[in-house]
Parts: sequence; structure tokens; C-alpha cells
Amino acid sequence: MCGPGRAPVWTGWPVGARVVVRRSLPEGGLGDVLGDLLEVDATGMLVATRRGPVRVDADDIVLTKRVPPAPARRPAR
Repeated sequence: MCGPGRAPVWTGWPVGARVVVRRSLPEGGLGDVLGDLLEVDATGMLVATRRGPVRVDADDIVLTKRVPPAPARRPAR
């Protein structure tokens, strides 16, 4: 979280960082977005997920966290 008049910590994260974002969903409840940052500014962020890019507005963000890179995929058996 951030104090009054301070920008959220995620606004300083570099493009390409791997993140997980917990957000409020329009239908109620919460959902997670996991992927690499494509864009980030005070209005929100664009995250590249496995299913494509997802825009998360700042007002919908509940929690954020930087996470380690995705593990390497295993070869098919």
C-alpha cells in the first residue's frame, strides 16, 4: 500500500518484470492476473498473460507482487 500523496510501489516496476496482480472483478469477487508487464503508469498496468494481454486499471488493483521468472517448460514424454 502507499500513504497519502504517494504513488503505489508498482508504478516504479520496470517493463518486463513478472508480476501477479489481485484485482476486483466487475461481477464481484477477486481474480488474479499473472504475467510480464508490458506497460505501467499511474492509471494501471498492461500484463502479458498466457492467454494474451490484460489491462488492469489502478482502481481495481487490490494487491500486487513481483514474482520469479516462470519455470522452464518440461519436454513432452
